[in-house]
Amino acid sequence: MWCEFSKKNIFVAATCVIVSGVAVSSTVWAARQRNYTPREFRSVLYGLGYNVAVSEAPLTDAQTKKAIREFQRGYKIGIDGIAGSETQNLAAEIVKSLKYNLNLVSNPDPKLTLNQFYGPRTQEVVKEYQEQLNIEQSGIADLALRQKLNQQAKDNPEQPSPTPTPSPSPTPVI
Repeated sequence: MWCEFSKKNIFVAATCVIVSGVAVSSTVWAARQRNYTPREFRSVLYGLGYNVAVSEAPLTDAQTKKAIREFQRGYKIGIDGIAGSETQNLAAEIVKSLKYNLNLVSNPDPKLTLNQFYGPRTQEVVKEYQEQLNIEQSGIADLALRQKLNQQAKDNPEQPSPTPTPSPSPTPVI
């Protein structure tokens, strides 16, 4: 009969559905929603602890190019001082990981949206986390803070597999 399936066919079909679901979810997690505007990208750099003034100006001033180069050097990607696709994708991944771990460890209400943007709400939750740690509440998630957060997320019994923030090497100079 045309509608009969063997166990092998069902197994193959189920495997294809599962694998395609994982591939789609991984793609959705990794994909940037869109390119950053200059203000958004500077906000990410600033929020991650790089010395840059947030503005709408093109990303071509000396201070911003220096911050981008430090970011690229720290994460061992092409160092050109330009916020190209690879740089923006990595920045988006770091911000999403930061937000995921903040949601897990500091349990903000409401939860942070897992997107690529470092806005006022992210800064507010970072300040709340800094308050929990009894450190200065700057709203800046520098490398030391992200490493502490990653460790706490890893040790959290509620979630066995946190998303670690990629770690730069060597440590960026601010």
